[in-house]
Amino acid sequence: MQNSPAVNLVLLFARICVAILFLVAAYNKIKGYNFFLGYFGKLGIPMPAISTPIIIAIELLGGLAMLVGFKVRVFGPILALFSIVAGLYAHTNFADVNHLNHFLKNIGLFGTIALFYATGAGAYSVDKD
Repeated sequence: MQNSPAVNLVLLFARICVAILFLVAAYNKIKGYNFFLGYFGKLGIPMPAISTPIIIAIELLGGLAMLVGFKVRVFGPILALFSIVAGLYAHTNFADVNHLNHFLKNIGLFGTIALFYATGAGAYSVDKD
């Protein structure tokens, strides 16, 4: 079934919003690379020297793929799972409102990305689905 032009615009806008979040997160990790090596170690993320570049790659490549609508049914589940795992590692101090809000943001990302898995990226994308 083909989407209406309005639905395709909403899908484009939603992809841009999700992409910005991941791209800014990747940029900040690149900019503060040494900080994040230590921070991820404190969080208990295994092998921070290896996992930090992997995390940056997931955010950067997944964010770019989402932005242009390339293989969202492949990158989407990776980003959705990444969002849940990141929330469980970094944002579980629910007594702290900031942590709770970040965890809920990650849950919202999971749901949004799941919708892209179901609908595709829309007509205004590389995949045009």
